[in-house]
This record gives sequence, C-alpha cells and structure tokens, in this order.
Amino acid sequence: MTAEAAAHIDAVPRGFALDARRGALVVIDMQHDFLSTGGWIDALGLDVGLLAPVTTVVASLIAATRRAGVQIVYTREGYRADLADCPPLKRARGVPPIGAAGPRGRHMIQGEPGNAIVPQLAPQDGDIVIDKPGAGAFHATLLDQILRLRGITHLMVCGVTADVCVNATLYEANDRGYECLLIADATGSYDHYSTPAVITMVANGVIGCTAPAVAVIAALDTLSAARPRP
Repeated sequence: MTAEAAAHIDAVPRGFALDARRGALVVIDMQHDFLSTGGWIDALGLDVGLLAPVTTVVASLIAATRRAGVQIVYTREGYRADLADCPPLKRARGVPPIGAAGPRGRHMIQGEPGNAIVPQLAPQDGDIVIDKPGAGAFHATLLDQILRLRGITHLMVCGVTADVCVNATLYEANDRGYECLLIADATGSYDHYSTPAVITMVANGVIGCTAPAVAVIAALDTLSAARPRP
C-alpha cells in the first residue's frame, strides 16, 4: 500500500483521517448470543429484532473494508467453559445466567454455537478475532499488543451494544491513545434511547468522533480505487 493511500471522513466534531495502513474496522460482538433467537439476549427477554438493521449496515461496511484492503478486527464476548473468568456477580445478574444451556448451546461460552459471529458477517482469512471475557475489547485480551505490532492507530468502531461493549471499547481505546470513530448507524441496543445517547456523548469529542456509514464507505471506496492492481 502506498504512502498516499489515505482518505478523509467528515465526522463530528472533527474529521477522521483514514490511512489504509494505520486504520482498522473493529466489529464488536456481532454474535448469535446478542443478535439471534435462541441466544442469551433473546432468552433474557430483550428484543433482538431491533438490531437487524445494524447487521445490514455492518455487512456493507465489512464489504467496503475488504475492498479497500483495510484490517478488520472482530470481537466476541465469551467465557471459559468452567466460568473461571466470569465474576459471580456477573453470572448472577441474568436469568438465565451466563453458562446456562440454551438452544444455541451454553449461553456466552467460548466455542458454543451462540458464541459464533453470525454467518452473514463471518470472519475471513487475514481478519483478527479477539475473544474477550467482558465488555471492553481491551480487557484481558491481546488486542492492544496486536494493533501496535501492526502499526494501527485509528479505529472505526461498530457493533453491539452501543451502551455497553461498544461504549466500553471506545473508552478503553481512547485511554490507550487510539483515534476512534464511532459509526453511528452501525451500532445499536435493545431500546430506542441508549444508542442516541452514546452517539451524542461521542459527538462531544472527548473520546473520539462519529459519522454515518455512508461517509465511511465513501472513504473506503476512495482507498479501494487507489489500491495497486495485479
């Protein structure tokens, strides 16, 4: 990739510089346990149907990111089969609790069907997949080391949920010195209030900036057009 392979994203409250070598799309927790019937969130009685539009937007972002040759990072929240990495208080908050059996295997357990990324967004060779025992993508993972080894400094963040795992990851990334962009219509939650609140908070500029998917895809298409062809 040439040094000129960069594009500007119009964002709020400031622009975001997307360099093909230093940028990454971070796809947070687009897994069955959070998105699908028979997963943990569905078992808790929350409306997973509210996130169907988010899945469609994230799919478009992933496709554009692949065309541009920009790194994609996936995260999956999940815990050891023996639950040794899941605090008892966290297990006690859900009915059914983390680790209980469900239609997609044990809820929120690594390696179970419910822990898998939904098929329309499935990782491919060359993508980075991070398994995390908590909300934030940097907590108890090697994500920071992997990004630094690859020279990645700018993160475009999408996925679920806006108010928990996405929000936590943005704060963690900001504290580690990453420039962050929240893709506003590529994140969501299980109500109609949390996502706008998070977008408003990010728009104040303290932990990053925010833009819609159409602006991000336009910048990625600019990078794609600049890629050397065989």
